[in-house]
Amino acid sequence: MRQQGVTIEQLTERLAAIGVEMSKGGVANKISRGGFSAAFLFQCTEALDLDVETSRR
Repeated sequence: MRQQGVTIEQLTERLAAIGVEMSKGGVANKISRGGFSAAFLFQCTEALDLDVETSRR
């Protein structure tokens, strides 16, 4: 988020655009706690248009 200059409000809007409906406060709380699911992480990477490479063993 920092590298792209994206605010919590902008991330919330981007998440909504991909079908993830959350309040600005809900998004801020998840991020500040640092305890969120992998699903939420992947939703954020999609909303931020980041490529994440996964490897399989």
